[in-house]
Amino acid sequence: MSNSFFRKDGTAQGVAKQRLIETLAEPDKRIINDPFAGMFVVGASIIKLMGHKISVWLTNKFAPGFHEHLISRTRFIDDLVKQSAASCVEQYVILGAGYDLRAHRLELPPSLRVFEVDQIEVQTRKRQKLPKDLPNAENVVYVDVNFMHQSLAEQLLAAGFDENKATVFTLEGVSQYISKEALAKTVREVAMLTRKTRSIFFISYVDKCLKTRPKACFGKGYPKAEERAKAIMSLSEKVGEPWVSLYSAQEIETLLLESGLIVKENKTLADLNTIYFEPSGRALLEKQIIKLEHFVIAESHST
Repeated sequence: MSNSFFRKDGTAQGVAKQRLIETLAEPDKRIINDPFAGMFVVGASIIKLMGHKISVWLTNKFAPGFHEHLISRTRFIDDLVKQSAASCVEQYVILGAGYDLRAHRLELPPSLRVFEVDQIEVQTRKRQKLPKDLPNAENVVYVDVNFMHQSLAEQLLAAGFDENKATVFTLEGVSQYISKEALAKTVREVAMLTRKTRSIFFISYVDKCLKTRPKACFGKGYPKAEERAKAIMSLSEKVGEPWVSLYSAQEIETLLLESGLIVKENKTLADLNTIYFEPSGRALLEKQIIKLEHFVIAESHST
């Protein structure tokens, strides 16, 4: 496995699998729709045959609420990107893009330029699988970055990133896989790229209490919380992507503040359950809630 900052293939496939499963739900019940996810999922035809309910049930046998946790994160970022694009943001940078397909599955304005950043091996695999008639394809720029040897800022600027245009950055499901020094460097480079204009930054992080007080990372009455915490961490390790960095809310807030970003929202599935799943008649019980990962939106001082 490469030592690049964003080494997302095994986990990227896993998240794509959950997007596929959610897309199989009835249109009035599903939280997200990703008609392209299946092309990145091994066994997609079997999942489609089983359908949404059985596939969710099987996922949640591993950990109750695990499917909803990942899907709520996806929807939260979807909403952020759409809202940002509707409010004068002209660029979207997906850091550690993996098999993300927001540029194509969301109805984004044609004026929004999308930069997908990842290591060349992942980008190559992704592009080989993509159909030729994808919507909005002409507005997507693929930026290959080896974060161990190249500067994110230099590579983005060389790819046509405009420092004078308002930008939204997303770093989804990555911070736990890289060192704290690597994350700090990435945030500093984002700050440097946006020092002239408005910026919005999304980051997800895993709460450090997962190791010290695992029960606090789950809803009251969650079954076998400590065992499930170990199982979730072990799953990533088995695909060669162990979690190496966990954070407190204060650590993340300080890191962002030092780079000129102010935290505006910090959510978990406990919050998004009410926003997304309750209205669709799929509300989770407290004993099904996973709170180990936080979803943060920060903005530059000038916004």
